[in-house]
Amino acid sequence: MNITAFRYRFIKHLEPIAEICKKAGFTPNTITILSIVAGCLCSISYFFHSFFIGSLLLFCSAILDLVDGSVARMTGRETPFGAVFDWIADKYVDTIVLLGVGLSGIPIISGIANVPHIWDFGIVAIAIIGSMMNTFIKPVTYAEIGFTERKEGKIDDPLEGIGFFGRPETVLVLVLGGLTGFIWVSVLIIAVCTNMSAIQRITYLYKRYS
Repeated sequence: MNITAFRYRFIKHLEPIAEICKKAGFTPNTITILSIVAGCLCSISYFFHSFFIGSLLLFCSAILDLVDGSVARMTGRETPFGAVFDWIADKYVDTIVLLGVGLSGIPIISGIANVPHIWDFGIVAIAIIGSMMNTFIKPVTYAEIGFTERKEGKIDDPLEGIGFFGRPETVLVLVLGGLTGFIWVSVLIIAVCTNMSAIQRITYLYKRYS
């Protein structure tokens, strides 16, 4: 699974929303901030066990995350800062949303095994670490190896197709888990798959650049 490969197909379907934002006078950075706000509201909803509402807010945050780049291209306001800010916003949202699940106190592995609840938060911590490291590998690779060529505002690099579980998969799994009432399953999947995906990317880099 690598939804990133279909990113540009999704973006085309979101152009009507981008057009509305453009006409409303929203700047790309404003849309990015709205994406963070939606992510924060999602985290609060998860904390209070409103997983269905939280997942809808997370979905809105993900849509805004795609729309900001489209608005930037439509208005000719693509900037290096905007690209960096987009990365930062994504990680803030991912971290705070998973933290909201962790602080909600729902059983993850304590519900299926006789272990203390602290183990549940440990699983959330592993999911956060996996999410961060799976993404962190890319900018480090850009800096150390030197990828600079851009394709529609994004740096074009071989890692784009490496790693079976990235941010889109993380968001999708969380949304589905929240909508169906199995958010704890989502966290387990994210904890395992993001770290495995990071290892997959490290292995690829080792074989190619060692």
